[in-house]
Order: sequence, then C-alpha cells, then structure tokens
Amino acid sequence: MTDLPYGRGGSPLQNLIVQGHTETVVSAIQCVKELDAGPVYLKKPLSLLGSAEEIYIRANKLIEEMIVEILREQPQPSVQVGEVINFQRRKPEQGDWSNVESLEQVFDHIRMLDAEGYPPAFVKVGAFRLEFKRASLRTNCVHADVKIIEERNE
Repeated sequence: MTDLPYGRGGSPLQNLIVQGHTETVVSAIQCVKELDAGPVYLKKPLSLLGSAEEIYIRANKLIEEMIVEILREQPQPSVQVGEVINFQRRKPEQGDWSNVESLEQVFDHIRMLDAEGYPPAFVKVGAFRLEFKRASLRTNCVHADVKIIEERNE
C-alpha cells in the first residue's frame, strides 16, 4: 500500500497517515526473499481518506482489479527505483494519542486504527482507558464512539 521502495515493511497505512499522506499507491510486486523488495508489476493510486476499514475496502477492490489486469496484460516487472524507506510495524501501545497536538492528529490517530484486527486508539484518564472508534472531524471538534474501561492495578 505504498509507492515502493518508499514504505517497505509493516503497518503501511498507519505509517502513511501518521506522516500526513492523503494519497498513496498500491504496488503489485513479485515476491522475493527480502520483504517488499521485489520488482513491480503495476502501481495504482489510492486515496487515504476515511477510516482504515474504508480504505482497506477500497484497496481490496483495487487489488482485485490489478490482479485481473496483470493476468490479462502479463506485464514484465520492473526493478524498484528510488531510495528505500522502511516502515516499522506499529505496536499496540502506539495507539495512545495522549501526546498529539491537534484535532486533525486526534482524528487521524483514531481513523488509522479503526479496522478489524487493530487495537483501537486510546487515551488513559486516571483509572480508566478510553478507546475510540468511528471518528469524524468537524470544524472545532472530533466526534467518536468511545468505550470506557476501568483498569485495575493488580
């Protein structure tokens, strides 16, 4: 989900959003021993607007179209060109957004983790952990669903 060789490695969507990207490309590559280093068959643009779940749905549709195009056209893959930039897989504790500095960053933090299989964005308040989903950015605020969990020291 990156314009390889930029963004090799883990959590591409989340890393792109954290870095402020609003668009990317999906790169169809040949599998090789080194992660995300294979030659490229095809690249197609992808918007990063919406929740992670929405972006994944659009990406899945795009990937399906790319597979059909590759099978029909049988393009020859090209060696990746450019500086290799590696992404690190995000860890669950990075879902904490207590240090963000703007409403836009709060919104991005919530939406980039709002997909099945990802630990949600959260913030701790006293003895509670507040987990956030389904964010929308408004003029002077962020609306989101919140789940409040009491964390007990045991």
